[in-house]
Amino acid sequence: MDYITEYNDKIQSGVIVTSKRVKQLYKQLADRIANPSGRYVFDEKRAQRPIDFIQRFCRHSKGEWAGRPIELQLFQKAFISALFGFIDPATGLRQYREAFFMVGRKNGKSVMLSGIALYMLIGDHEPGAECYSIATRKDQARIIFEEMQNMVNQSPELRALIKKRKSDLYCPATMSKMQPLGKNSDSLDGLNAHCVVIDELHAVKDRNLYEVMKQSQSARRQPLLIMITTAGTVRECIFDDQYQYAINVLDGTMDDPTFLPVIYELDKRNEWKNPKYWIKANPGLGVIKKVDDLQTKAARAKTNAKDLKMLLVKDFNIRETATQAWLNFDDINNTDTFSLEQFRGWFCVGGVDLSLTTDLTAAAVLFIDPATEQRFVYSMAWLPADRLDDHVKNDRIPYDIWHKQGLLRLCAGNTINYSDVTTWFLELVNDHGVTPLWIYYDSWSARYWVDEMTATGFNMVRCIQGAKTLSLPMQQMGADLQKHKINYNNNPILKWCLTNTGVQVDRNQNIVPVKSKNAKQRIDATMAMLDCYVGLMDHYEELKNA
Repeated sequence: MDYITEYNDKIQSGVIVTSKRVKQLYKQLADRIANPSGRYVFDEKRAQRPIDFIQRFCRHSKGEWAGRPIELQLFQKAFISALFGFIDPATGLRQYREAFFMVGRKNGKSVMLSGIALYMLIGDHEPGAECYSIATRKDQARIIFEEMQNMVNQSPELRALIKKRKSDLYCPATMSKMQPLGKNSDSLDGLNAHCVVIDELHAVKDRNLYEVMKQSQSARRQPLLIMITTAGTVRECIFDDQYQYAINVLDGTMDDPTFLPVIYELDKRNEWKNPKYWIKANPGLGVIKKVDDLQTKAARAKTNAKDLKMLLVKDFNIRETATQAWLNFDDINNTDTFSLEQFRGWFCVGGVDLSLTTDLTAAAVLFIDPATEQRFVYSMAWLPADRLDDHVKNDRIPYDIWHKQGLLRLCAGNTINYSDVTTWFLELVNDHGVTPLWIYYDSWSARYWVDEMTATGFNMVRCIQGAKTLSLPMQQMGADLQKHKINYNNNPILKWCLTNTGVQVDRNQNIVPVKSKNAKQRIDATMAMLDCYVGLMDHYEELKNA
């Protein structure tokens, strides 16, 4: 029996407890093996070859297992089998060219990745194979590289084939090399990569680094890019993008047969309290990862918020926001969407948060379904056009992508033109047939813009940004987010702003929103939605029955 089928049988029968995403993936793969159809078929010999290579030639170099041959666990064998075993019979080439593998720390991911990279260097029948370990910093990229070097040093067979040069590992017989690269490496241009490995993707802040390496593989017959990582704080950077992409591929909403998504995580945040669920994010628990060590961390986390945050992110792959965040990511995340057209003829309440130059300007409208009391929020953001490239480069926030998606509009020049916000509200009325009955705005907003909106026919309401005005609406908005009662159309800008939002609490337990400590993070879209909530609480019955 092949490892994928064996692993799937144990998962489906309950012998192995794992995350719903892993269960979903291996059922799909096992079904394809049992009922082959389509372009790609499973070749068990091709799947077994890299597994045999790793277990025969690679040894551990650290800890209690140092010097011992690597014995891959079933979850690792199933992953490697999937990665290398599905091929196109017409060409003999592999199906999967890219893999996203998320697993809790200390589950042997770096050792497995190093073994795969060595196989790609000398065992994949690719002349002149260029293999790279990449990270934001070169010293981080060297972790995998040095593990590979240790494996070579412990194996007479590998030492005979692979030589250590000044900056790489080199195989003279095939003229192939393995090299660590960081963001500032001088040799990022002109690469012809066969294999790219990224350990701890969540630490890669520069999305261009990923794009450059991906593009460098375009001339290879069957290149491979593997990302192995734990979770991280949400930044709307390459980790967050790849995580969401992996889910979309699994769910079939994104058609990419070359992408292999493996996501070991807790399915619910509170599962960390029950040890029987720990294995969902830690498939190596009890063999590779020590149970008593995780028990100690869990016990400490019950009395220390910082320890809990680290435990959730690194050991259980619960994506979290900034340390002083208002809500956790599970509270915020809602992937439900809607069409604005379904609200034609409806009334709504609006909210606006204006800015000058560096911050976003954001606006939103909120609808309430009288039958279900579900809230629907539709929002837009603006940024000065002259500052777009600078923000993308220095802040490393994908404003350019959001602009292409139609979620962000650019104002000519280097400042916000508030008349562009007026235009958006007029489009809602004239093009989409929705009517904002009240528009709540930050009390410091430009007087001329308020006059312009009033002259256009909108009912403008001044909203003082203090605890007396905001505390109760913010508490209600938080409760509604936790219940997933707010459908914000899965808008990534609003989701990002929500993850950046912290709270300041006074002695009377009133709360007001504050930015996270990172000056590059924005909360403007949160503020626009909060202004809507002030209006919702002021006019709930009127809006519900309008």
